[in-house]
Amino acid sequence: MRPLQQAIPSVLADVLRDAPLSPGKVAFAWRAAAGPAVDRSTAVRLEDTVLVVEPSSAEWARELLRSRDLLLARLQRLLGGAVTAIVVRTHA
Repeated sequence: MRPLQQAIPSVLADVLRDAPLSPGKVAFAWRAAAGPAVDRSTAVRLEDTVLVVEPSSAEWARELLRSRDLLLARLQRLLGGAVTAIVVRTHA
């Protein structure tokens, strides 16, 4: 028997993958994958299958670039093939 903490992410991923793709679903998946602090410091949108992330500072941009592979894996677990890449865009 698996502990409840291990079952919840699996159930959440199943529910999210089955729901229609929408900006709200993408935002929810981003918050689940990245955590509330990153979510508060970024804006995200899905362009085709690329998640465009706009961080609020250069520090967050560096952190996102370092974590991009992990975040992509988490998003793919939650959204399936809806996200194939993450692009970090900063305001210059």
